[in-house]
Amino acid sequence: MFSLVVNIIIVVSLFINSIAILHEDRFLARIGWTARRSGYNTEPTVKSKIIDLISATRTLLRIPLIIINSIIIIYLLILG
Repeated sequence: MFSLVVNIIIVVSLFINSIAILHEDRFLARIGWTARRSGYNTEPTVKSKIIDLISATRTLLRIPLIIINSIIIIYLLILG
């Protein structure tokens, strides 16, 4: 049971890491997913909400991801 919980935490951490490393200028701008909006009164679409989620993930979870990744690395080195 403990192993299952640890594996789920590792998978979630990898997923959040994959979102956090998406570079806006190199990758997201090529496919048209930049955070620049055309107007102030525009209705938020699903695409703009996903872009905001990616931006918020990179901003808010930077330090916690470093800590979580360090804990996971130490756990995997000790308990393999």
